[in-house]
Amino acid sequence: MAFGVKREELQRWKQDVEAGKIAFLTHYWVDERFPGCDTVTKVGCCDLEKLGEWGRQYGLRPEWMDLRGNYPHFDLFGDRQSQILTAEGINDQLKKFNIRKA
Repeated sequence: MAFGVKREELQRWKQDVEAGKIAFLTHYWVDERFPGCDTVTKVGCCDLEKLGEWGRQYGLRPEWMDLRGNYPHFDLFGDRQSQILTAEGINDQLKKFNIRKA
């Protein structure tokens, strides 16, 4: 279940993904499979080669891409989420969701 994201933020993320940009969207998230993780960052791009290249620089494997639906993306959570958001300079999402910097 996702919450804590405004419709406008989601629409902007979708537009950026469709335009072939690397786009970030963080929201609160509850999933029993990942205890202790209460946020997730979706990093999407419709250009799978570009998304794969971006992911490789952070040790993400192409098979970890979520290809369901129209918005291919990686899901980041936990330490990896913090490390990548910090490296990318996405400080507004780190602050908004109280994610500790790596």
